[in-house]
Amino acid sequence: MAKGSKEAKLATWKFWGDELRERRDALGWTQDELGKKVFVSGAYIGQLETAFRRPQLELSIRLDQVLQTDGIFERVYLNLIEMLPYAQYFKHAAHLETVATRICEFAPTVVPGLLQTAEYARAVTIATHPFATEEFVEETVTSRMDRSKIMAAPTRPEYWVILHENVLRVPVGGPAVMAEQLEQIAARVRARELLLTVIPCATGAHASMGGMLTLMEFEDIPPAGYTETGFSGMLLDDPEVVQTAQRTYDLLRAAALPPEASLKLIDSAAEDYRRCARTT
Repeated sequence: MAKGSKEAKLATWKFWGDELRERRDALGWTQDELGKKVFVSGAYIGQLETAFRRPQLELSIRLDQVLQTDGIFERVYLNLIEMLPYAQYFKHAAHLETVATRICEFAPTVVPGLLQTAEYARAVTIATHPFATEEFVEETVTSRMDRSKIMAAPTRPEYWVILHENVLRVPVGGPAVMAEQLEQIAARVRARELLLTVIPCATGAHASMGGMLTLMEFEDIPPAGYTETGFSGMLLDDPEVVQTAQRTYDLLRAAALPPEASLKLIDSAAEDYRRCARTT
């Protein structure tokens, strides 16, 4: 995403928060009073007003109803979602990542976007868009790196990751790129930035044979999920569906190696790639 569009996006989020504060003040309500009316805490309202937190569509609609604002918060929210530099089907999930308190991911074939190095992301982008311009590739990689910045923020979510061993064995970008990618993952595990486990190939069938799965929990709204194939994705917000997805993730966790054994497997794969890179 270009610098100008980033600045515009941030300015519009600030507009959303400023408008919320002005409408609340005009009615003489405190943040706690408004929060009770839309089923969130007063502190959460304060974070929205300062653009520290990003709103959700459901909350935007409730605010329009309570504040009688003729749909302004919903319209601005939808405009901002359109500005996100992702495929249409992923935009809502990408936004939810930024406000999640916990993210649990299962990746069957590709390193999750929040963990990808720039070179790994570049290799994936070129493989899926072989005729893309260099500008498109660079914009895609930059967007991927910008998205991963939430893991460096002071308010970063608790992050759980389950990788299938296939992720370690497919040499995306070649041995040097894979060595760097796996070494970075191992370093982040050792820094306790995430908890990671691996499902060995020898396990055979597992609970999510259909594809990747992400679960997200939040401070003031119900949990949600996201699942994706190579061509489309789906946000999961129906409580029964989310509960089923959570059970699936529990089964995946049960099939995975313990964290220490998983880290050893990653280290071993990284060493193999590094050795191969030195001899080629």
